[in-house]
Amino acid sequence: MNTESAYTAPILAWYDANARDLPWRAPDTTPWGVLVSEIMLQQTPVSRVLPVWDVWTTRWPTPAALAAEPSGEAVRAWGRLGYPRRALRLHQAACAITERHGGDVPSSHEDLLALPGIGAYTAAAVASFAFRQRHAVLDTNVRRVLARLLSGAEYPPKTQTKAEVRLAESLLPLDPPTAARWAVAVMELGALVCTARSPRCVDCPVIDKCAWQLNGRPAYDGPPRRGQTYAGTDRQCRGRLLAVLRDADEPVEKPALDIVWSDAVQRERALDALIADGLVDPLEDGRYALPG
Repeated sequence: MNTESAYTAPILAWYDANARDLPWRAPDTTPWGVLVSEIMLQQTPVSRVLPVWDVWTTRWPTPAALAAEPSGEAVRAWGRLGYPRRALRLHQAACAITERHGGDVPSSHEDLLALPGIGAYTAAAVASFAFRQRHAVLDTNVRRVLARLLSGAEYPPKTQTKAEVRLAESLLPLDPPTAARWAVAVMELGALVCTARSPRCVDCPVIDKCAWQLNGRPAYDGPPRRGQTYAGTDRQCRGRLLAVLRDADEPVEKPALDIVWSDAVQRERALDALIADGLVDPLEDGRYALPG
């Protein structure tokens, strides 16, 4: 079967008609804007990323602009996007881009992968979306689409496999710019139609070719898929502590942190973790601040 003709054309046509108008997809968006969006979108919905991305790219339109400021400012501007270590990774990447590449986000997949905090997915995504190169871009949405479309499974394996990568690579159009469009089109299909909980199969452009649909939509029979909890977790506690520091104009006394979380043992554990992650600086006078 010619997989490119079987799947590529209908999915690209669907994307052309249904793609969301997102600012990081605009033709004039810089590679830096694409990189910032990719880091922010990891485990965070588009609706929450949009306002923060706009603030970031306005305040720091280049890697050099971010690198010139303390890492604590990146953490402060991260707001409530969650997983704030991503802000530190972006700051580290900005410093490396400024030092190694003259302030320009590198176009080479190898150079992107060598940046601090940039993994295989992000390197492939930036190379594809910013530089129109030919790479398999496998996020959760893409993995789910390919699992249903070609493997006939409701969900992909919990951990990405080499077989998934080979499958994704085999579907890439040969023309690099077309491959880049294919990558974002499959991702969008997973985000809008082939969703995790309530797929809108009737709107799918390849429903007649979908192995999962043709097999009667068999239910997932793998290991239990547990949803993430947040209330009462160390992650929520860390977020409360960081919010105090983000909102303060100067270092804060310990009681200002103590008051936001009643469980003292959990609070101290979360604070120790924030310090270990480089997100909080304990000062010699006993106060606490974002990293300088």
